Amino acid sequence: MRTHFFMDCQTVMDMVFISDKDDTLPFLTQMQMMVHLFFCSACSQEFKNYRRIEDIMRTDFFPPSPDFEEILMQRLSEESEIGEKAYAPSGFSFRVWVIIGVFVLFSLSSSFFGMNFVEIANAEGLSFLLPVGLTIGIVVTCYGAFFIGSHLEELSSRFKL
Repeated sequence: MRTHFFMDCQTVMDMVFISDKDDTLPFLTQMQMMVHLFFCSACSQEFKNYRRIEDIMRTDFFPPSPDFEEILMQRLSEESEIGEKAYAPSGFSFRVWVIIGVFVLFSLSSSFFGMNFVEIANAEGLSFLLPVGLTIGIVVTCYGAFFIGSHLEELSSRFKL
């Protein structure tokens, strides 16, 4: 194992592999590697072989297959003709959405029964109702949006939109 400019062959080859994964080597280290590769014919040959293998892996390792591309494109066009509805998950039924909606509305309205609103209103003022109203409004709005979005075709056919 020879050393040129404070780097032995094993260190240089390790640095070559490291620099290929991430280009964060310091400039001085890169220069020492280049000098070592210039003076060491064994490392230089190994480096050239490594670059050739990289090029082969990038370009010639998987040769293009026109037959596969034609079959794949034909299959994709056939599947797109079938339509997206065949692959769409069914999700919850209309009845389950309504039952869950009633449960959510009941739980939101009944969750505040245990609170002493008179005492909170005297201590905080009536502004404490603002976060309560916003929370209920956001939950109901989001639930309604998800319900309408997941049953758009059913609702449009039912209400003839």
